[in-house]
Amino acid sequence: MSKEQIRQVLKEHGKFSAGIDALTDDADLYEAGMTSHASVNVMLALEDAFDLEFPDRMLKRSVFESINTIHAAIEELTV
Repeated sequence: MSKEQIRQVLKEHGKFSAGIDALTDDADLYEAGMTSHASVNVMLALEDAFDLEFPDRMLKRSVFESINTIHAAIEELTV
């Protein structure tokens, strides 16, 4: 599992107006244009890509706020 894989999911499902390649790993994805609706699509795509399920306690904005927070959540679920 890599941050590059997370970026790929974000590119395909995040519906950003600008490319996310320029964003740092700790950039706020919502400030960059991701809507709450798009974040649900991103969450579902991440679940498929990494063969996991986000528990209810992780279904909050802060978990999907940046590439780093997504990466940390996935690491926690796959250890």
